[in-house]
Amino acid sequence: METEPEGAARGKWMALLAAFLGWMFDGVEIGLFPLAARPAMVELLGPGKPGSAPPIFEWIVGITAAFLVGAACGGVFFGWLGDRIGRVKAMVWSVATYSVFSGLCCFAQAPWHIGALRFLSALGMGGEWSLGVALVMEIWPANRRPILAGLIGAAANVGFLFIAALAYALSKPDLINWLGAHLTGLFPARWFTQEGQWRFLLLLGAVPAFLTFFIQIFVPESEKWKNATASAPKARVADIFTPGLSRITILGACLAGVALLGTWGSVQQATPWAAKMASAQKINKAEATAETQMCAGVGAILGTILAALLADRFNRRNVYFALALLSLVACQYLFRRIGSFGVPFLVAITLANGVTAAFYGWLPLYLPELFPTRVRATGSGFTFNSGRILAAVGSVTMALLYGGNEDYPKMCALTSLVYAPGLLLIWFCPETKGKPLPA
Repeated sequence: METEPEGAARGKWMALLAAFLGWMFDGVEIGLFPLAARPAMVELLGPGKPGSAPPIFEWIVGITAAFLVGAACGGVFFGWLGDRIGRVKAMVWSVATYSVFSGLCCFAQAPWHIGALRFLSALGMGGEWSLGVALVMEIWPANRRPILAGLIGAAANVGFLFIAALAYALSKPDLINWLGAHLTGLFPARWFTQEGQWRFLLLLGAVPAFLTFFIQIFVPESEKWKNATASAPKARVADIFTPGLSRITILGACLAGVALLGTWGSVQQATPWAAKMASAQKINKAEATAETQMCAGVGAILGTILAALLADRFNRRNVYFALALLSLVACQYLFRRIGSFGVPFLVAITLANGVTAAFYGWLPLYLPELFPTRVRATGSGFTFNSGRILAAVGSVTMALLYGGNEDYPKMCALTSLVYAPGLLLIWFCPETKGKPLPA
């Protein structure tokens, strides 16, 4: 039996590790802001005008929308860049972009500083997904794609869980006091108080910058990309809208849009909702939000891996339909039947986030199977991140309708109805199970 050369085998694992770590740190970036948003806005906005509360909720929604738009733009730009200069080189730039600008948020002096920096960091975050997915799917054999898609989808939620666990630990006086005693020579002492620790949390967003050195040195370029682009013209974004691909591109963007709007417009709001309920119940808000995010992360890790495996066991379309149906039911139950923070809420958010996040194990398996190698990163990046535009528009719209009194249950229950069109949409899409990646 012919064995795989040692260098090729090592290269596959290095590519997988780079994609996993890159998307894991993306999860850290995503999880940072929900934990830091409210204390950051409280400090930066101040007490507000006499007789009126500061527009904390409006700023949080606006910054979240800017982040989603930035991720969408970055997904298209870095996906296109990866098809032109290579997956690995473009990945280095994408990771550096999101880590540097995310870390700079800790120095913000006004809410718009955070908004601008979150937009810029999101450019790199959106690009890393499409590049990592394309690289792994091209280097690894077809029979490993389902489990790899699940792992990539789970990676972001590992990061999401990690930052939630860290925030939970920081909510305890012992750890934050210990850090303050040992790090005040490097950072301001106020960063290690309950009110100012949001700056320390956002500083952690710069950690992934070290990943760029690993990627540059150890991760091999995709041979499929090299062969496909050796004699072909350079990829253009317009290529995914040619007569043979335009329908596929639009359908893929709609599939991602359902998942992303459902996530950002509903279950992602569980963290600030938990803070509001905890405040009303006289419970520690920092602990409540961290517990909520940890439970959501656990559910999401299991859901993403399971979704990819089920898509391979059955087929892509049936699993997407099942996820949309389960997400619709779980979200309606969570936001219409749960009214206080406690064990029932934590169980419900674990289940709801498990099924809604499961799409992020399905999408990295399905989307690369729609596009030929020459435009795979561009196509995957555009379709996945176009959904972020829909999520941004939907989130802002819901906030304008229900944001005045922060009516999270009503806002999120209505937004999660987006899963209903997904039940029909998937049947217009091609089934790709058992087929090789388009050349």
